Amino acid sequence: MTIHPSAADFRRHARQDAGLFTHAVNYPVAAHLGLLSYRLGLRPTTLTLINLLLGIAGSVLVVTLSRGGTAAVPVAVGAWLLWQAAYLADCADGQLARVTGTASPAGGRLDVLADVAVQIGLVAAVATVAGQGTPVWLVAAFAAGWMISMVTSVMAREGANLSLLPSGSLPIRLVKMVRDHGFKVTAIAVAVAVPGAMPWLLGFYTALNSAFLLAAIAQATRAAWRSTP
Repeated sequence: MTIHPSAADFRRHARQDAGLFTHAVNYPVAAHLGLLSYRLGLRPTTLTLINLLLGIAGSVLVVTLSRGGTAAVPVAVGAWLLWQAAYLADCADGQLARVTGTASPAGGRLDVLADVAVQIGLVAAVATVAGQGTPVWLVAAFAAGWMISMVTSVMAREGANLSLLPSGSLPIRLVKMVRDHGFKVTAIAVAVAVPGAMPWLLGFYTALNSAFLLAAIAQATRAAWRSTP
């Protein structure tokens, strides 16, 4: 008799190092999406491509319909739904791969590349809504910091633990939540809807990611010095 997995099985196969928002909101829903995909015979790669298409679609919606700081609540809601749906697929593809034993290096590379493309789209959306009044250097610093944040996240997945706050306590997880992808796309959608909010969000994340980068460099330097004979 064949034993089929349940949503709980998918939930148990989710990455445990994800942020608080992802654990509380995205993973439970993604487990059901993974189960549905299993029953439909979909491959993890299919979910990865869905993440790519929906994530880019959300950013294209913002870039084409929200310009120069113009607030657009319908655009914000539509983009948020697309971004969250994309992230659900991103969460579910790994769960499906692990449950079915189909995880592979090629699938992992595709997942990373899709995530990078989605992040580039998010940066373009933020820069578009921020408008012409935002200094070019700030937009550039935001884009660089945003992508560096993603690179360090990918490195952490590969075993290079770069977390500056390794504790799993609730206060620490709340602090780290602002860098959780599910939370970030929600914050971006709110900034799309609120007039003049995007430059503030851009400045906040630029400062935050810069602080994390500098602290990571300091931490890595200490570790390198200690490991040198």
